[in-house]
Order: sequence, then structure tokens, then C-alpha cells
Amino acid sequence: MNASPNPLLTDWTGPFGLPPFEQVQPAHFAPAMRLAMRENLAELEAIAANTAPADFDNTAAALDRAGAWLYRLCSLLANLSASATSAELREVQRTMAAPLAAHDSAVKMHAGVFAKLDGLHAQRESLALSPEQRRLLERLHTDCVHAGARLSAVAQPRYAAIMQSLAERCTRFAQNVLADEAGYQLVLGSEADLAGLPPFVRAAARQAASERGLEGEAWVITLSRSLIEPFLTFSERRDLRETAWRAWVGRGEVPGETDNRELVREILQLRHAQAQLHGHASYADYALVDSMAGEQSAVRELLGEVWQRALPAAEREREALVAMMRSRGVMHEPMGWDWRYWSEKVRQARFDIDDAEVKPYFSLDRMVEALFDCAQRLFGVRFEPRPDVKGYHPDVKVYEMFDATGRSAGLFLQDNFARQSKRSGAWMSGFNYQSRNRGVSRPLIVNNNNFVKAPPGQPTLLSFDDARTLFHEFGHGLHGLLSDVSYHRLSGTQVLRDFVELPSQLFEHWLGEPEVLQRHARHWQTGEPIPPSLIARLQKARHWGQGCETVSYLGSAWVDLEVHALTDPDGPANVTAFEREALKRLGMPEAIGMRHRLAHFQHLFSGSAYAAGYYVYLWAEVLDADAFNAFVEAGDPFDVEVAARLRRHIYAAGDTVDPRTAYTSFRGRLPKLSPLLAKRGLLAPGLPA
Repeated sequence: MNASPNPLLTDWTGPFGLPPFEQVQPAHFAPAMRLAMRENLAELEAIAANTAPADFDNTAAALDRAGAWLYRLCSLLANLSASATSAELREVQRTMAAPLAAHDSAVKMHAGVFAKLDGLHAQRESLALSPEQRRLLERLHTDCVHAGARLSAVAQPRYAAIMQSLAERCTRFAQNVLADEAGYQLVLGSEADLAGLPPFVRAAARQAASERGLEGEAWVITLSRSLIEPFLTFSERRDLRETAWRAWVGRGEVPGETDNRELVREILQLRHAQAQLHGHASYADYALVDSMAGEQSAVRELLGEVWQRALPAAEREREALVAMMRSRGVMHEPMGWDWRYWSEKVRQARFDIDDAEVKPYFSLDRMVEALFDCAQRLFGVRFEPRPDVKGYHPDVKVYEMFDATGRSAGLFLQDNFARQSKRSGAWMSGFNYQSRNRGVSRPLIVNNNNFVKAPPGQPTLLSFDDARTLFHEFGHGLHGLLSDVSYHRLSGTQVLRDFVELPSQLFEHWLGEPEVLQRHARHWQTGEPIPPSLIARLQKARHWGQGCETVSYLGSAWVDLEVHALTDPDGPANVTAFEREALKRLGMPEAIGMRHRLAHFQHLFSGSAYAAGYYVYLWAEVLDADAFNAFVEAGDPFDVEVAARLRRHIYAAGDTVDPRTAYTSFRGRLPKLSPLLAKRGLLAPGLPA
């Protein structure tokens, strides 16, 4: 690289090869990325110009090595833009979206490289490749074909233009959602406004007000899930619940610059054109080709099977809510802003569970210790704090991972708190993935959550659902940290999308294990372990609300599939009307509604990873419920032999083998549906398992 005051144009010599966060300015990205793109194209030209006969090493392995610098720059920009953004970073995103998409098309469609790759792929049976080498060749070939490498010379420029337009619109979509979330605040100014809110919600709202510069008697409800959901659960002020709920479900539909409805239509039109160039009638058909499901019918069969069980369960929950409302003299029907409030009343009455009693046992620090302890007992790795290593924001905590031999094996950055410069939700990402081919022995992995930070001097207390989210994202993190593969393209979480949620959802199971709770769920003030009676009540209550949660999730998965299955190139004339009609056909109860509405559905429209693929959480849950039963059958949630198989075939294997083969190697067979139904409490009488 050339010497330059731009820190992105020099080798990153900081601890573990982390980016020089404190030196990086938004203006540094564009020139560095443009230079890295030119270098990447030069790498491809060298592969194509090599006069030696094409073989695995000079073609597939060389292609896997190419673009390492650009990859690190893109990872840095993506992480900062999601977790610590600014107006200047957002401008960089908008400016670079189309050029980066054009570059990706140039890489995947490079005629000289693809000709060599295509020839090797045609001969793969006779090349004496190792299983991992063959998998890399197949995945690189699929990537190129899926990105237009086999299209005609006339179609390829059109395809590249579509991908650039999609990149620009998806970037705007994500930025609009963030703007709606960051810009909203419901100010509470009196005791009457706070009616029903337990101390932990009041403290969180007060902290949110302080962070927004509001002093005195003021509390703020933001659109952070860890704040708005407790508000909707406990606030006695139905009018304020409705205000907050409408803001929550209306993100992306605020008239003006951040209105995403027309953007959604444009993205759908572009995706349809993309699919048609590949010869598919709809985007869903195109997207599902490279998945475990393979086609729409397999997805619809699974969604329908669970829907027929979830809807009656949700109706039974609604009846319980109505009965509770009537017992309190409330005669109206439950609406969307009522459901969580009255569901909590039923939960407290039936199971004697109150979050005010539960949360003191789930401090964030204790739950992080639980994550690391479970990882050590399962996989032999340990995590040590590295306060000397600085992250990209003061909230970020850095840990070094060591393997069972004591070797430094990775770096884990955990960014747990909500802030205005951070998008909502929870996610895993990385600054560099493990790859022997690229010389990366220690992956740099990041977990983001959006918990509400406690006031200074107090611990951050989590709900049980918050703690489950923490475990979920750490499961993704372990998928990246434990990767043990040769090739970057096959590393970590870069698996088929309906397999990627297995390691994360599976890791959630350990949170509910009584021995884990007894060891780590300790009262933040007294240090006493959570009482066995409270664990028993939590276990007993675990199925309450699952009907509603499942129906809400399925609504989003169905609408995702339906909107991407359209064969009309113009797409829906009105996105909101399409959504409403699709839910009506499905039979969605109005008071439940879909988990994510189209105008703020970032899984679908801030990128393509989950487009026509939101079903993957349910698909993976079939796998994770069945997979955890391997430990149940062994009689020990930390059984050494089962854990060793789990690490070898699931967490460490990346995409080196086909997912069905990986799962069968771990479990000895393909999964069954019944463990999922049991996990969600959907094994209702009269319906077979």
C-alpha cells in the first residue's frame, strides 16, 4: 500500500490487526476504497492472465485470496455505519453504495476469471480435490452464476445497473429507518404519565432523557426495543401506549424524506427484473435456489404446518386476555397497544411471574459471565477482558479468546447499549474472519445489542428475553470465533441463510438450563442465586405468549414470501394495502399483526440477505430444537462427546460442507418437527406431532 496520511491506506498495525478507530475519519473511506477496488481488479487480471493451465490453486484459491483489503474496508464502514454513525458516515454510505455494487458485479462477471472457474467446475469430479476444496470451487462458481456471470454480453450491463440501483435504495431504506428511530421520543413529564411503570423502566426512561439533554422531571420512551416493549407491557396509560405503539409500527411510513413506501416498491421492481434476467418468474424463485429449502413449496409447507397450530394457540391467549380485561371491568376488545399489557397481567396471575422480581437476577455483567462459562464448558475456550484494547466507541468491551491449549484464538468486541447513533435490533458482524488462505488465524468478531444503559453506578438489568437475545447473538459470535477453515469464502457464518440461525438459536437453550441459572443468575445486590422456586415458575411460564409470538413472526414471514413471489414486474401498487390484504388472506388477528412491517423491515430491504428468506428463523428453529435434544438424550447439557461433535460439525465447519450433511454428521439423522412444536408449546390436543 502507498504511504499516506490516510490511515486506511496503511497496514493496520494495532492490537490484533484492528482498524485504527481513533484516526479514521469519514473522508478517508472513499479514496481508500477506490484504490482497494483497483487493486482487487488487478488481482483478477493477474488470475485471468496466468498462462499456466488453470488449477485449483491458481484460480479458486487465488480468487478466494483476492480483495482482502477491500473486504476489511467494507467491514469497517459497515460496522461504524450501523453502530456509531454520523451524518458524514451516512453520506459516505450513499456515495459508495453504487460504486461498490458495480465493483462486485465486475468481480463476479469477470470474463477471464469466470472462464477458468467454469472450466474447473465442469471437471470437478476428476480433479482429486479435498472435500473443502471442492466446496470452495462450487460456492465460488455459484456466487458468480447467481451474480450474472452466465448472462449474455447484452444482459450483463443491465444486470450490473440493477445491482447498483438496489444498493443505493437499500442504503437509503436503512438510513430512513434509523432516522425515524433516532428522531422519536415520547416525553413523560408527570407521575400520571409514569403510572404502572416499575422502577427499572422509570430508571431506563430517565437515563434516556438524560442522554437526550432533558433535565429535571422528564422521562423519555424511545423506539429502542428494550425500552418501548417494557413501556407497552407495564404502562397503565392506554393513550400513551397507543401513541408509542403507533410510532413503533409506523417507522418508515412517516410522510416526508424518510418515507420508505415508494422505496420498497422500487426495490421490489428491481429485484423482479434481477430474477427475470436469470430466467425466474419471481424473486422468491431466484433467491430460494441457493438455500436449504430450495423452492417456495418447501417454505410454504413449513409455515403452513406451524401456522395451523399457532393460530389456535394465539386465540386461546386472546380469550385469556379478554377474560382478564372483563374481570377488571374493561369492555373493549384488545388492540395492538393493549396486547402486551394484558398478556403480562395474565402471566402474573397464572404463573406468579413479575419482571420486577426477575430482572434483579439478570444483571448484564452476570449474563456475560454466563456466556463465557457456557462456551468454556462446551468448547474449551475462555475469554479474558482486554481493557487496554480500544473499540470504536466507549461502550464497546473487548475480550481475547483463548483455546484449550492456551493459544490466543480470536478477539470478541461486545457493544451492548442503545444510542441514537446506532441502528435498532441485535446483530453479529466482524472486522475479519478466520481464513488460513488469507493468513487470518484470529477472527475479529462483534456482537451488537440495544439494551438500555442503567444510570451511572447501577447495573444494567435484563429481562429474560433480553438475556435470550444476548445468548442468541453470542451463538452467532461463536460461529465466527470458532471457525476452523482454510478458505475465507467458507468461513464462519457465511453458510446458506436458512442454516445461519442454527448456531445462534441453539445457544439460547443454555440460558434456560437450571444449573446455568443457579450458577449465574444472582441478585445484583445480595449475590444470592435465583431461587429454585422462581426458576420453576419461569419454566412453567415459558410457553405463555408463544402463540402470539409465533403468529406475529409467521405474518412477517408470509408477507415477505408473498411480496417477493409476485410475478408482476410493477410490484404492488400500494405497499401498505398489499400488506393488509396479504394478512387478511392469511387470517392474521388484527390485534397481533406482523412483527416487522414492510416499510421498516430491515431484514428484507436494507440488503438482500433475508429477502424472501425471513422464514429462516423458523427453519433453523426446527434444527435447533432437534439439535439440543442430543444433549437431553445424553443426560447432560454439557456432555463432552455431544459438544465435541457440535463444535466440529456446526460451529467450526463454516460452509465447508453442505448443511444437510453437516447436521446429519452431528445428529446422525435429519431433524424432526416435533421438538420445535414442543419448544413453542404448540403440541395442542387433537393435532398429531
